[in-house]
Amino acid sequence: MQTFTTIVAIVAVIGVIWGLIKRYETRLVLITGGLVMAFLSFKPMIAFHQFDKSMTNPNLIIAICSAMGFAAVVKLTGCDTHLVSLLTKPLKKLGLFLLPACGLVTAVVAVALPSTAGCSAAVAPTLIPILVRAGFKPAIAAAMIIGGGIATSPFLNPGVSHNAFIAKMAGMDVMQLIAFSAPRTVGLGILAIILMTVVCVVYKDYNKNQTEEEMEANLALGGTAGNASLPEHPNVLKAIAPLLPVVILVVASIWFKDLKVSVGTAMLLGTIYVFLVTRANPAEISKKFFDGMGEGYAKIMGIIIAAGVFASGLTAAGVVGDLVEFLKHAQSVAKLGGSVGPFLLGLITGSGDAAAFAFNEAVTPHAAEFGMSIPSLGVLAAFAGAFGRQASPLCGGLILVAGIAGVNPMDIVRRTAPVMVILLVCLYIVS
Repeated sequence: MQTFTTIVAIVAVIGVIWGLIKRYETRLVLITGGLVMAFLSFKPMIAFHQFDKSMTNPNLIIAICSAMGFAAVVKLTGCDTHLVSLLTKPLKKLGLFLLPACGLVTAVVAVALPSTAGCSAAVAPTLIPILVRAGFKPAIAAAMIIGGGIATSPFLNPGVSHNAFIAKMAGMDVMQLIAFSAPRTVGLGILAIILMTVVCVVYKDYNKNQTEEEMEANLALGGTAGNASLPEHPNVLKAIAPLLPVVILVVASIWFKDLKVSVGTAMLLGTIYVFLVTRANPAEISKKFFDGMGEGYAKIMGIIIAAGVFASGLTAAGVVGDLVEFLKHAQSVAKLGGSVGPFLLGLITGSGDAAAFAFNEAVTPHAAEFGMSIPSLGVLAAFAGAFGRQASPLCGGLILVAGIAGVNPMDIVRRTAPVMVILLVCLYIVS
């Protein structure tokens, strides 16, 4: 019987990977795979019970949905464009150093707008023309945004789903987890920007003596790349709005611990602040906030729920138990699985979330049994999946910046992929 269920699990996993590569609906693929394994293992209720459990997880729902609601309000009121405009104002004639400067700007924005596609949409229409006019090729300009600025900094946002997921699993507060992972988050983020600058030099993507004709030709590649519509005079009060919840949570976790400010509270306070400084229609803000919450549940919680069902199918088939027993005697293999597995799946599917959530749901709770901590292994898998996504030509954010820059996505991948592999190796070493 064990042999039969193992064969079923192997076929199901291959089928799930194939479905993700073919870009079928992620949640459908994961749930189907989990249900097939559970039914053929004659333990169908494991999958259904896991579905119920994941659907009603209060910590994840509060953090993820409120963060998505706040992000929707920020976008509605244009506060994100004021932030980008304010950050790009100081960028003048920095020469080659303009490239890492733009990477740092993107990293700051990515903390407030942790969605790869959302952050790319906010900064790329402005930064790519700036870089191209300064003599950088469009491909490296786009690569710095997707592979430099957004490499790790989204993980500093307490509303990121992986943070809430791993923190709950480890029995930690979200801000405690962020504090735990902050050194590697910041360190790897800085390394990503440095490495992308090195790639620029190696590929000879910077020509400070480009002619006006060459510059116009490069700008024309992106069509609308040179038509970024940002406020000419950014409002500082609006610009700080996207970062306010993060600041509130950091301040509260250090100096006002007794208040126990949750992610949801911080996001709601941020939304109130946005209303006060923009004087937008309160009905529109309310509607947008709850629409964003619904979208957060559907898109992000949906993947977490589906990944949980898939992991429960693996448990029903006996795969998780066998894997944990194997990893107990091979700590290096556990680290290898938590890094290479999510990275490869992120690479071939363009989404690092499904792989990271599935691995963390199935294996990470048992981290102590093979010599690792839950936060360390959980963060390892989450980062690895993100690195794989940033190196994939199927990544939605990468495709977006490729369109803005007017280049083939593979031109960007040629620049981001080597950097992501190096970051993965460094991540493995420090985990």
